[in-house]
Amino acid sequence: MRRFSTNPIIRPEMDAELGSNINGPSLIRVPAWVPNPLGKYYLYFAHHQGTHIRLALADRLEGPWRLYHPGVLGLADSFFAAHIASPDVHVLNEARQIRMYYHGCCLPTPPHQATRLATSADGLNFNARPEILGSSYWRAFRWQEAWYTLEMPGTLRRSHSGVTAFEQGPRLFTPDMRHAAVLPADDTLTVFYSNANDCPERILYASIRLEPDWHTWRPTPPTTLLRPETDYEGADCAIEPSRRGAVHHRVHQLRDPCVFQDEGRTYLLYSVAGEHGIAIGELTEN
Repeated sequence: MRRFSTNPIIRPEMDAELGSNINGPSLIRVPAWVPNPLGKYYLYFAHHQGTHIRLALADRLEGPWRLYHPGVLGLADSFFAAHIASPDVHVLNEARQIRMYYHGCCLPTPPHQATRLATSADGLNFNARPEILGSSYWRAFRWQEAWYTLEMPGTLRRSHSGVTAFEQGPRLFTPDMRHAAVLPADDTLTVFYSNANDCPERILYASIRLEPDWHTWRPTPPTTLLRPETDYEGADCAIEPSRRGAVHHRVHQLRDPCVFQDEGRTYLLYSVAGEHGIAIGELTEN
């Protein structure tokens, strides 16, 4: 993967509001049908205990990126009480709609952290739906006229509409799986992910052959794609096993992968030094 020279594209010193926790990227190119866009690209991301979904704007992937105040989808409008995070955003051109799956806390019964859906016509103003769709940390994709999601720790769900009635399927990964990104291509799904308790936590990938019976899907053994190699990724910090939950200081860890495709190219965004910024690189054949 070719890391961008402008990394990290989101960093704490960009804006005092960002503080010491930055994670959960989801990037879109603003569709042409959105009137008066604020930039060519909208990058949604989060704080681990966020009161809203964050948004950064740019006209080039390399940046400069600027923070949009006051963010999008506040906690008061989310149907959750404690925090919201982990946006997973999709552009539906045929419906002229932008969908955002997001998780929140805390429900009195399991899953205590759950996912809901919000929709928007412009990527800025979202209307949340009260229905609980599943557990937390979703990545969604479409395959053969259905929507599938992968939630932490690697459990599949399926829905015809992608809006409601998500049927739970098998769990494909170990209980240590943390956050994932998905890249479908024909009948193959590539999953990028990290594991809590890895030493160091790093970005892995595995492939899944997509068969008509989704209960038969199985991932290949994982391969390491990225590990901390630069100071901004936390390579200057001590190597220690990672832990679940928020981290508010720099650590030797990478997590939160996000796949983005634009003009025939494929990119991967990820959280650096634990949850201390967001970087991006282009995925290449080698």
